[in-house]
Amino acid sequence: MPKMKTNRGAAKRFKVKKSGKIKRGSAYRSHLLTKKSQKRKRNLRQAKYVSKTDVKEVKRLLGI
Repeated sequence: MPKMKTNRGAAKRFKVKKSGKIKRGSAYRSHLLTKKSQKRKRNLRQAKYVSKTDVKEVKRLLGI
């Protein structure tokens, strides 16, 4: 059986931490920023973690 290939798009978007949690970037940060408040844009800069329901699918894409 050959090795599982990593989905390269997913590899660029997610980072697996030592705790096993998967870190991700925030959405809604690329355009239409003039109507968003400074506070909202500032909070979008911080990284988030993938929810428990999606962890299995993301790990499959990463080949873990």
